[in-house]
Amino acid sequence: MAGALDASFAQMMQQHSVGNVVLANRLEKSKKDTLVAATEVSGFIVDSVNGGVQESFVNEKRIEMEARALASTVQRFTQTTSQWLSIFHNFDSALKEIGDFENWIKVMEYDCESVAKALNHIVTTSGRTH
Repeated sequence: MAGALDASFAQMMQQHSVGNVVLANRLEKSKKDTLVAATEVSGFIVDSVNGGVQESFVNEKRIEMEARALASTVQRFTQTTSQWLSIFHNFDSALKEIGDFENWIKVMEYDCESVAKALNHIVTTSGRTH
């Protein structure tokens, strides 16, 4: 039984590690996407400075819309990241509880064996005295 628990625990730890790697990869991709978006915004700014006043005004409005959309995307990503962190924290806590439960089971097994040995000793000892 302990072997199966160890295998399950190892599998859960591996899944946890894979999840962490996936999350790190998503974070890195989001950073790159944000850099690309920031570069595009910089391009819009350069174009607006080089153009006429009317074109500058139109581009400014477009940049503001892009910035709002980007801020909204960043906020959603931040919320998603917080949710993932919460999930992983809960998962870590569950893994620790499983380890605590397994330890408790081992202690209970040892205690039961000790009680059984003591009872067996009492039975064999009382059988000799009669």
